[in-house]
Amino acid sequence: MLILNSKMNQNFAVTALLFLLLAVAPGFAQDDVVFDRSTLKIETAEGVHSFDVELAVNDDQRARGLMFRNEMAPDAGMLFVYRSDRVLTMWMANTYLPLDMLFIGADGRIVRIAENTIPLSHTTISSRMRARAVLELNAGTARRLGISAGDRVLYDGLPGQ
Repeated sequence: MLILNSKMNQNFAVTALLFLLLAVAPGFAQDDVVFDRSTLKIETAEGVHSFDVELAVNDDQRARGLMFRNEMAPDAGMLFVYRSDRVLTMWMANTYLPLDMLFIGADGRIVRIAENTIPLSHTTISSRMRARAVLELNAGTARRLGISAGDRVLYDGLPGQ
């Protein structure tokens, strides 16, 4: 009986450790990709709005994006910048926050807005036309600030600016 209890304790310990690792893994996964920060502005008919953004400019950063985050400041976002214009597609896998996705042309003009994207969805979200960047903001930000297609994003990292 003592051997059985020892074996059971060993199995319990392994199971508990595995559970703990799975529970905290998303927090560790978030730490292995580092993002630089910058500011950008969006000119709308209602005024100019500033955002503090993290920059996703390489493959690792773009692959991680806002995955595993549980909150984001109201004036924050993430800017995904690509080397060339193309039809861009995004998805919400492992992304817990509902987002507004602003697809931006090389000239800084917003070409499409996908509002209130669905957290954890594997459905692709397309720019539908050629774009150079995507700005992800908290869901509802575009509507709240009157941001619409045709408005201009002011950021020095876009080639047409």
